[in-house]
Amino acid sequence: MSASLNKVILIGNLTADPELRYTPSGTARVRFSIAINRQYKDASG
Repeated sequence: MSASLNKVILIGNLTADPELRYTPSGTARVRFSIAINRQYKDASG
């Protein structure tokens, strides 16, 4: 299996400090939340 790269660009304001944790196998995981002020309309308005 070959490694792949996924690229994501998130634009917003962090609402708290990112939380870094490690899985039992040693893989790093980070959890964060962002706030945005963009509004969307669905098919019903």
